[in-house]
Amino acid sequence: MSAAPAMALIETPRRAFARHPVNVPLDLIVLRSGVPENLPGRCTDISDAGVGAVVAGELVAGQHVAVELRLPDVGVPVRARALVRYQSRLRCGLEFVGLSVEQREMIRYWIYRATSQPLAFKKDRDAAPKIEVPVVVAAPVLRAKRRIRIGRSGFYLLVACMLVLAGLGWWQWQKSWNELEKGEPGGESGLRVPPENMEKRIIAKVEPVYPEAARTAGTEGLVVLDAVIAPNGSVERLRPVSGADLLVQSASDAVQSWKFEPYLSGGRAVEVETTIAVEFRLN
Repeated sequence: MSAAPAMALIETPRRAFARHPVNVPLDLIVLRSGVPENLPGRCTDISDAGVGAVVAGELVAGQHVAVELRLPDVGVPVRARALVRYQSRLRCGLEFVGLSVEQREMIRYWIYRATSQPLAFKKDRDAAPKIEVPVVVAAPVLRAKRRIRIGRSGFYLLVACMLVLAGLGWWQWQKSWNELEKGEPGGESGLRVPPENMEKRIIAKVEPVYPEAARTAGTEGLVVLDAVIAPNGSVERLRPVSGADLLVQSASDAVQSWKFEPYLSGGRAVEVETTIAVEFRLN
C-alpha cells in the first residue's frame, strides 16, 4: 500500500510592523556614480518602519536612497533616508534608516487617523464639549470598547505640539538632506538645480586638457564635481565627488572657467548648486 506524499509546510515571514494602504505620489533620489537621479513613483503602503512603492526605475537591494511623500491630511511631507530591501517588476520595499522621532510620530498619527472611527462629540451639562476618541482593544467581539476622553482644548494642544515637532523635524531634515550626496558645497539660496537643466544654460565652455600622465597610464573615466554657480553665472566653488586623481585637477581647471546663463528665482538672479560631470576618453 503506497502512502500519499507528505506536503511541505512553508512558513511565510511576517512583518514586525503592520503596513497600511495608501496611494500617494512618492519621489525617490538615488546616487548613480556620484550623480543624484530623481525617480518618480507611488507609495502603496506605509508603516513607521518603511514603505512599499512602485518606482519608475531600477533599484538594487541594499542600495541607500532618499524618499519624500506627503500623507493625506498631513501638512508636512515625510522626508527620510531608506534602504532598498527588494525590487520586483517596479515594486519595491524600502526600510527607513535613521527616521527622526518627529517623522515617526507623524506617520503614526496619520495611521491612527486613517484607522480610527469618526470622532463623536458629546456635551456635558457643566463642562466644555468633549471629544470621544475610541480606542479598539484586541478582545472578543462581545467585550466593550475602552474609551479615552480628551477635552477639546487638550486635543487642539496635542495637534499644535505635533505640528511644532513636525516643523522641527523638517528643519533638521533640511540640514542633513545632502548627506546622501556626501556633503556638497552649500549655496546661499539653498537651491539645487538638476545637472541636465544647468547643462542647457552653459554659454561658455572650455574642454579640459587630457593630462599626459593619465594618457600614459591609460587612465580614463568620468569625473563628477559638485558646483556652486554665482548669480552672475560664473563658477564660484567646486568640490570633487568622484573620479581618478590624475583627471580631477584637469576637469576642475576647465570647469572653473565655464560660464552659465544666470539662474532666476522670483525675478532675480540667485546662487544655485548643481552637479557637473566631465568625461575623459582616450579614443
